[in-house]
Amino acid sequence: MTNLKIYNTLNKKKETFEPIKPGKVGIYVCGPTVYDACHIGHARSVVVFDVIVRYFRAMGYEVTYVRNFTDVDDKIINRARELGISTQELSERYIREFYEDMDALKVERATVEPRATDHIDEIIDVIDRLISRGYAYKAGGDVFYAVETFKGYGKLSGRRLAEMQAGARVKVDEKKRNPFDFVLWKAAKPGEPMWDSPWGKGRPGWHIECSAMSTHFLGRHFDIHGGGKDLIFPHHENEIAQSEGAFGEPFVNVWIHNGFVRINQEKMSKSLGNFLMIKDILKEYHPEAVRLFLLSNHYRSPVDFTDQAMAEAEAGLEKIYALLQRIHGTLGSSDFGGDEQGPGALWASFCQAMDDDFNTARGIGLVFETVRQLNRFMDDMGEKAGQEDQARLVLTRADLMRIGGVLGILTETPDQFFEQKKADRLKREGIDTALIERLIAERARARQEKDWATADRIRDELSAMNILIEDRAEGTSWKVK
Repeated sequence: MTNLKIYNTLNKKKETFEPIKPGKVGIYVCGPTVYDACHIGHARSVVVFDVIVRYFRAMGYEVTYVRNFTDVDDKIINRARELGISTQELSERYIREFYEDMDALKVERATVEPRATDHIDEIIDVIDRLISRGYAYKAGGDVFYAVETFKGYGKLSGRRLAEMQAGARVKVDEKKRNPFDFVLWKAAKPGEPMWDSPWGKGRPGWHIECSAMSTHFLGRHFDIHGGGKDLIFPHHENEIAQSEGAFGEPFVNVWIHNGFVRINQEKMSKSLGNFLMIKDILKEYHPEAVRLFLLSNHYRSPVDFTDQAMAEAEAGLEKIYALLQRIHGTLGSSDFGGDEQGPGALWASFCQAMDDDFNTARGIGLVFETVRQLNRFMDDMGEKAGQEDQARLVLTRADLMRIGGVLGILTETPDQFFEQKKADRLKREGIDTALIERLIAERARARQEKDWATADRIRDELSAMNILIEDRAEGTSWKVK
């Protein structure tokens, strides 16, 4: 897949992707700090990298995908103290919630999902290497990384240490040699989780855990490291300093960073009260519509969560499923997802979009344009499809399902999708299904008896309830407006 170009944050440009080992890709993505439920910002990062991994696999690569959990951290300790529970109990609760949210969003599990507290030995080993190589120093029971010792510090973020020092407003820690030195190991405090180390009891700092876990599972030099743009500095900058300082070789070839989610054109923040939790969003919107929304802009650009944007994503998803349902009805295939045709022109165009820095926005646009074109084609085709017409429908359906496999959508049959959508809306709006079915049955009897006035009255009554009915040879179907 030599056509794939990826924007590399490290070099600030798109580069042709060349794996370190032919046919294999190693990817590490920073996962959540598990002290609270996941919000829509977490979902964007997870969904973006889920799609990137899916695409690599669709292209035939063997992918080792590592996404970690930070399960020891100041925020976790403070929150556990507030709730009067242990840090382990708190982190386990939110790891379970993370899986519930991501499973609902059709996110595939990573190859390995390590927890920081399971890799204390590896963390200690990296710190020990840094001390022995002159990159870190002990100060009491703490260990700090000396940023001035690493000549490449700032190469990912573009920040120069001298400029940062000149304009610094950094809280002074008298144990540090430089205000920008960062902690690798924190001395134990009463009531906090702690482990034995050569420097006394304590716990790891935040940045060191990712250097230890990524190199443990992927090797000291691997292909891709990712996360949100907020992690570029200091977290990923510090990871580079730690890993290259400890092992003396390049750490990562390609750095990928996704943009933020805004809420009605405002930055999402707890102070503004606009934090949207995934579990709450999924009460209102289909999970595949949420995925479509998150992928509707290029991953490096911000995406704005609004009611209108979500309504458009819902409507777009319905159009794709409606087309698949229409194709299914025309072909009469009992094995809906079993097409072995292709790949066709749509898949080829989608791959061109994805090869341009994983441009899902363009890829989704191609899908919607195909939906419009094929609906027009089927309108003109008439009731019976000829052999060439059928071949085109089968090929397009197969391509749509391939694309769905990359984007993480179209995981249901159209009938399942529309039935569940109807059930969800009825539940949300408090519509009495039994009443609707009774009225439709009464109308059917009235039509049989040629009592057109009663039949029309019932139709109007249903319309007033926002229920649309459609009379077919096999009976009357209904849906919510």
